[in-house]
Amino acid sequence: MDPVNPLASRIDAVLPQTQCRRCGFAGCAPYAAAIAEGEADIDRCPPGGDETIGVLAKLLDRPPRPLDTSRGEHTPLRVAKIVEVDCIGCTLCIAACPVDAIIGAQKRMHAVLSSQCSGCELCVPACPVDCIAMQPADRAWTRADADAARARHAQRQARITLAKAQRLRDAEARTRKHAIDAAFERARARRDRSIAAS
Repeated sequence: MDPVNPLASRIDAVLPQTQCRRCGFAGCAPYAAAIAEGEADIDRCPPGGDETIGVLAKLLDRPPRPLDTSRGEHTPLRVAKIVEVDCIGCTLCIAACPVDAIIGAQKRMHAVLSSQCSGCELCVPACPVDCIAMQPADRAWTRADADAARARHAQRQARITLAKAQRLRDAEARTRKHAIDAAFERARARRDRSIAAS
């Protein structure tokens, strides 16, 4: 979280860290920052429901509000389950999972680590063969779950950032190599013309 804004950090610590984006932001930390800046209200988190709204209201010295149900209803925790026989191994669900709760490899069957699944549902629309369903978790989402999900999300974001930087370095290296190869080719052509002319 942004160390410059301690209020955003305190708000983020209250949020459930499902990273579901139902609030309209790219995750819990951006939503927390928006609340701290007065750009979003405290009623936009279906996974947190009335309990989280109440804690946020107290933290911010605001009156509690009912959950904005246009963003979804608060329900008991549900986790994703992949119908493994239908999985084609496309890895789109892995790319969509914000907390690295799905394992598998390209063209191999995937599986959800239900103990790590935050119930965000982002994998469901990502699946091109509709082999992911949400099912009751038969457990509550705890503060320990939220803290672990936050850590996994941060690790995933760091990994994505490093991969993007590496792709950029690789692209720059290819561009430089192309420019050098082209320069050598021009020099060879000049040399060949000079030899032919003599």
